Formats: sequence, C-alpha cells, structure tokens
Amino acid sequence: MEGKTILIVGASSGIGKSIAEMAMAKGAKVISASRQNPNLSGVEHHTVDVLAEEINFSFIPETLDGVVYAPGSINLKPFHRLKIEDFQDDFQINVTGAIKVLQASFKALKKSDNASVILFSTVAAKLGMNFHSSIATSKGAIEGLAKSLAAEWSMHGIRVNVLSPSLTETPLAERLLANDDKKEASNKRHPIGRFGQPEDLAHMASLLLSDEAGWITGQIIGVDGGVGSLKP
Repeated sequence: MEGKTILIVGASSGIGKSIAEMAMAKGAKVISASRQNPNLSGVEHHTVDVLAEEINFSFIPETLDGVVYAPGSINLKPFHRLKIEDFQDDFQINVTGAIKVLQASFKALKKSDNASVILFSTVAAKLGMNFHSSIATSKGAIEGLAKSLAAEWSMHGIRVNVLSPSLTETPLAERLLANDDKKEASNKRHPIGRFGQPEDLAHMASLLLSDEAGWITGQIIGVDGGVGSLKP
C-alpha cells in the first residue's frame, strides 16, 4: 500500500481504527472522516457525521486509491419490539451514509490505477440469527449495493468488496462481551474457537486495498471464525 491514499470513514475506534493503523504501517496515507478524532499520529482527520443531511466533502483529494466505510450498529431486539424508527436508523448509518460517501468519492476513485472500496456486512445477513432482523436488513442492502457497484464501476477499474464478520471485540460489542462467561460462550459458538478481533478484519482489508488483490471484486467475504459456513 506504499504511497496509496485511503479514506476511512469510522476510523475513530474498533475495526476502522485497526485498518487505519495497519494501512499507515504499510506506507499508505490515511484520511479519517468520523465524528471522533482517532488521535493517530500521521492521520489527516476531518470531523464528519454521516447522518447529517448536508456533508462537506471538500477534503476529498483529487485521487483516492481506497475507501473503507466502517460505521455500524448493533440493535438486537425481538422483531415485535423493533419500531420502524429502529429500522430507519440502522439503514441511515449502514446504507445511506455509505451511499453519500461513495457518491462523493467516485470521481477521485476513478483517477486511481487500482481503486478499492470496502464495505461491511454481518454474518447474520447470510446465516439468519435471532434478534438481528434490523441490522441484517440494512447489511443485506449493503451486500446488494456492493454487488451492483462492483459491476457498474468495474469499467473504471474500481473494485468493490464486502467483509462480513461475526462478533468482533469492538466498542459496539461491549455489552455482548461484558464478562468472562459471555466471552467464553461466544468463543464456543465459533468453529475456530474464538470471537473476532479488529485485527482479523484489518488484515483482510489490507489485502483488498493492496495491488495484490487486483483481481478480487464483487465478493462478500466471511471473516467470521467459520460460523457462517461451518457446523463442526
């Protein structure tokens, strides 16, 4: 990734921050856009709220080699307790926010020799899990968006892929991993024997952002400890 310019939306914590750290370690210039400053040395940060109606994207440079859209939500409730507003809120942060960023970045991505876009889904969009109807709905939409853009943008040399994790230890997942009992139960649910860490996703993201992944596009990639496809 030496010399590449990568825009990471949601780099202030969790998976996004881990991707930013790894990208910089590999020689990339990282531009952060999020509500909170990731406070990482060398990162160019711009305060952006993707839920705002009007967003100033003037900070986007002339050329972008990669865009990572990492904001997310975990709103786990029985379907009958979810309000329409819950579905709308999840859709706004997971889908509408991504659309705003990608539309604003398109011209800059076209000018790269090998541009890469990374979006995030969830294993629940494929597997079907209790209490995940709202988040699975919005993440399912992200998968459809990514497939469509991968086809449409291929003529411009822009690759679009989705990482689909299972439970990963991030600030969003704090209450799901609040104590040792919950952590152990989650470990046991994963065939590989543990829940995820941000670095697990960052390693795959680093590959997809690099030239080594120049023939990979339109893929939904499970980084999930095997839970999405295995039943040992």
